[in-house]
Amino acid sequence: MSTDPHRLLHEAQLAQVRLNTRREFLSNAGLCLGAMALGTLGLRGSDQSLRKANPLSPHAPPFAPKAKRVIYLHMCGAPSQLELFDNKPALAKLHGQPAPDSFIAGKKFAFIKGRPQVLGPLYPFTKHGQSGIEMTDRIPHLAQVADELCVVRSLWTEQFNHAPAQLMAHTGSQIAGRPSLGAWAAYGLGSENDNLPGYIVLLSGSSNPDAGKQLWTAGFLPSVYQGVLCRSAGEPILFSNSPKGTDTDIRRAALDALHQVNQQEYQSAGDPETLTRIAQYELAFRMQMAAPEAMDIAQESEATLAMYGATPGKESFANNCLLARRLAERGVRFIQLFDWGWDSHGDGAGSELGKSFTSKCLAMDRAAAALIRDLRQRGMLEDTLVVWGGEFGRTPMWENRSGSTNRFYGRDHHPNAFSMFMAGGGFKSGFTYGETDEFGYEVVAGKTHVHDLQATLLHQLGFDHEKLTYRFQGRDFRLTDTSGKVVKEILA
Repeated sequence: MSTDPHRLLHEAQLAQVRLNTRREFLSNAGLCLGAMALGTLGLRGSDQSLRKANPLSPHAPPFAPKAKRVIYLHMCGAPSQLELFDNKPALAKLHGQPAPDSFIAGKKFAFIKGRPQVLGPLYPFTKHGQSGIEMTDRIPHLAQVADELCVVRSLWTEQFNHAPAQLMAHTGSQIAGRPSLGAWAAYGLGSENDNLPGYIVLLSGSSNPDAGKQLWTAGFLPSVYQGVLCRSAGEPILFSNSPKGTDTDIRRAALDALHQVNQQEYQSAGDPETLTRIAQYELAFRMQMAAPEAMDIAQESEATLAMYGATPGKESFANNCLLARRLAERGVRFIQLFDWGWDSHGDGAGSELGKSFTSKCLAMDRAAAALIRDLRQRGMLEDTLVVWGGEFGRTPMWENRSGSTNRFYGRDHHPNAFSMFMAGGGFKSGFTYGETDEFGYEVVAGKTHVHDLQATLLHQLGFDHEKLTYRFQGRDFRLTDTSGKVVKEILA
């Protein structure tokens, strides 16, 4: 393939000719779509021009935010709230007894059959910090930062299978194709770093989330706002390095040629995706310089690596937590961590609430606590919102997948009640909210739907969740669909 800049420009100009056949149609449709997209944020005049020149340019939200950025730690598979944050002594007294009718009558479960046995909490709870938050002995490091946490014990969702529940948690809909929370944040706020994406995704745990890349999609928003998947080991972003024999000057010449073609196309047709194409090419070029440095945790001190339990060159949740802090320092707006392996059914040695669950807790606990402590030490926790949780909870019953009790301790999926915590970003610290019944089966106080949590997170970023919208297929869409309310009781 030719690397002559003049030849590249000639080929790009030929490509422009091929696009002429669709210009007339896109001219009206694209300009209308672009106007609607900008109008939903209330952009005017010079702000619109800036957004057109760079879709990720930083801009202020409608009202003063408490949080400038989000680090969202999602435990894929749904950790058991009954072994972590929601202490139920009454449940322990029923351990091994047949589940009462109120637990199973008219209820749907992912795997439970017939009448299962009650499974009491497996680990002791104690109170921690000046706030006295009750937490299990499986997470001793998080217990040490209990006074930084806002624990919500009253979340619920309609979805009891992983993929749709994960989609609901992150996109507001159980159906794939809607923009994720991170995409909405990038769309609404832009990025504070010209050389890194506004929305970055990191994976750990040997497998991808059940819902896959739909969890960080831009959906019907311009694709420049979708999450960029990075790696904590090896090349940070696949194919980001230049091919052998291609230097920076050659790549710059090629991009300049493409830029001319795309700019002419946008001036003619007005398709907002053309701006996305320009922005992504330019961002990719700048990222070649910025990403390797940002993702290099070997630059951290031995003390910091030890605090997180991080090891340079290794893919791990600990490495990703440390990377999240480095990315937050560099102005990345939304950092999403997915950690796979929390689906504790008890149908095998790898999914039981004993050794396997404890191993996951140990790896997560140290790193998550270190992230909170590190942000506090650096003066960043006040305007950085850390979110931790899964897609639903676990049942108070011992799963009996085949109709007989599983060999190992395990719990089925439970959408009726689960726990999450937030730290920083204007949430109350050393605070618990909501309550489940004495068995941890149903929420009895402070009932909080996932849409309510999403509305509250957007509120802390400076947005009214009902007004952060995007017109698509004839109507205005929003993250919280047609529901959701801000949970003011958990805000400082």
